Amino acid sequence: MELGLKGKVVLVTGSSKGIGRSIAAAFVGEGCRVLINGRNQKELDAAAAEMRSGPGEVRAVVADVMQAEGAKLVVDETIRRFGTIHIVVNNAGGIGRFASFEELGDQEWLDVFNLNVLSAVRVTRAALPYMQKQKWGRIINISSESGTQPDPLMPHYNCSKAALNCLTKSLSKAYGKDGILINTVSPAFIRTPLVEEMLAGQAKANGVTVDQAEKDLLRDFRPNILLGRAGRPHETAAIVVLLASDQASFMTGSNYRVDGGSVASI
Repeated sequence: MELGLKGKVVLVTGSSKGIGRSIAAAFVGEGCRVLINGRNQKELDAAAAEMRSGPGEVRAVVADVMQAEGAKLVVDETIRRFGTIHIVVNNAGGIGRFASFEELGDQEWLDVFNLNVLSAVRVTRAALPYMQKQKWGRIINISSESGTQPDPLMPHYNCSKAALNCLTKSLSKAYGKDGILINTVSPAFIRTPLVEEMLAGQAKANGVTVDQAEKDLLRDFRPNILLGRAGRPHETAAIVVLLASDQASFMTGSNYRVDGGSVASI
């Protein structure tokens, strides 16, 4: 299927590793001009070097989108280097501390909302005028199954992802008239480098293979994933790229789950 993305300018926040890196690489593979972003120069350089073998173009900018100046910088640098911005993927995010409600303090709530919601607010605010001017844009927010089906732990994270889903819907209604389509993609349990490291540790401790450690973890903590395995970063990237293309030109304000059947509702 021809996606028609060649030459489009894409900004992917939090794209030095994991899901974000896979998303950025997929856009480069479609011939896009991509700006990747993260807080670690070494990791960004490694990601950019890997992607440069693709048909697109990639540039890397170190910035912290939890800060207003960092969010503005990544958009400004995208414009400076490529002349415009067509697609924004707000992927920067994190869990914070894995803890119960009574263990979490106010600052931990504020930090997680800053990372998972306000970073997307800031980047989107900076990018919208360029999209409005050209009457074409795509904004894709990377959420989580936890925004729809919360866990008993990590309530600050669960609530932040629910807020991100709500932001998507609100903005889609406000800017659809400008030709800007805004959607959410919600992965479930994905084998990112952080998860791979955790599984390797558990495998070593328990004397089993990494794949068996994954099965044991899913049995104990994610039995509702019907496919019986963790997802892979490229499986999330595939739906993001589709939503950015003209093949999805009548799709906005929706949440697309990549969850192996985890969420119980339709």
